Amino acid sequence: MENALDQDRKVIKTIKIRLYPDSESARAFQEMMEAYRDACNAMSEYMFSKDVHMGKLTLNTAMYHHVREVYKLKSQMAQSAARTVKARYKAVDEFMKQHPYRFRDKEGVWHTAKRTVEWLKKPIYFSKPQVDLVHRQDYSFTDHGTLLSINTLGKRRKIPFTVPEYFQGFLDDGWKLGTAHILCRDGKWYLHIPATAPACAEAFDPAAVRQVVGIDRGLRFLAVAYDGDGKCLFLDGKSVMNKRDRFRKVRAGLQSKGTKSAKRVLKRISGRENRWMTDVNHRASKTLVQKYGAGTLFVVEDLTDASFDQRSLSKGDARWREKFRSWAFFQFGQFLTYKADAAGSFVLSVPEDYTSQRCPKCGRIRKENRKHGLHECICDRCGYRSNDDRIGAMNIHALGMRYVGGDPEPHFTKPEMN
Repeated sequence: MENALDQDRKVIKTIKIRLYPDSESARAFQEMMEAYRDACNAMSEYMFSKDVHMGKLTLNTAMYHHVREVYKLKSQMAQSAARTVKARYKAVDEFMKQHPYRFRDKEGVWHTAKRTVEWLKKPIYFSKPQVDLVHRQDYSFTDHGTLLSINTLGKRRKIPFTVPEYFQGFLDDGWKLGTAHILCRDGKWYLHIPATAPACAEAFDPAAVRQVVGIDRGLRFLAVAYDGDGKCLFLDGKSVMNKRDRFRKVRAGLQSKGTKSAKRVLKRISGRENRWMTDVNHRASKTLVQKYGAGTLFVVEDLTDASFDQRSLSKGDARWREKFRSWAFFQFGQFLTYKADAAGSFVLSVPEDYTSQRCPKCGRIRKENRKHGLHECICDRCGYRSNDDRIGAMNIHALGMRYVGGDPEPHFTKPEMN
């Protein structure tokens, strides 16, 4: 678990830079993004026809000269396109594995069948113009940091830019700049650069931990935090879900129209929803860090490969299932990590296994003890009863206490507890 802590405590921020290209440079950017998108679609069709599990090196070897000749991509861009396509297929594969196909037989019995990317009936399609720009090869800061030199299909372009004061400090040598994304929104051009740096603290020191806080992330509550004093903080998520439901209804209405104007509005709505959700995660993570202060070990579940149990939702409520899949857990974890680091605290990721099924009082693990309709857990052994989200936070807190106590890989196993 030491590795998990070190990995989580890498701070990742996205530097949002406003670009000021002239009309000629703007056209060059647009042509480059369209060519990159078309190259990705060509690679996607090839991968779909040959092997959807093809490695990016194999894909790059097979398509490199073709995309360079036909789409006029520079060498690094052609290689980046292969990475983009492979990453998209891998993401779709993971999503399908986590969401098996459900069907009902003639007798009315429900069954599930595992799905993979092999279930796709047609190649993955890239609709939006896009391009991935590698630092130092496709973009770099020049003229003493006053201009950005950005590659295009033709010559490199030197572009004036501005950076919000908040992001100025992330452009120094302590931060590693990653693959950037150029985008145009309402006629304005931006460059989004992910910047990564290790956390400020040299190493995790249990003696520096003043308190442990377990955080259970969910749907009805954005987060439930449980501390060593037995107190819980509930960050409501239902109002957030209601607003996302309104966004979903607006999107559905626009998609049903299918007109060009509806598509333009749909694009604006999607961007607005993403920015709003980002703000929600910023405020929620800030609330937790400010409440518990320095020296706190925040413990969260590792939800990287989680397949969320939809039975915690009301039966037949399909829209809640959709929301569960789209919830921005990863982003919340990233925000909590760098805010905690800035405040002198820590974030630890632990396995999610049995955290929602274990009685925090006697250690009994039994799936049936969780009463989804009541949103409670009732232990059949000791009789302890509490809100199911609070139970999850209590168990996550217990894993954090084990870690502070010297267990490098704290986790629950069913044989141990029963």
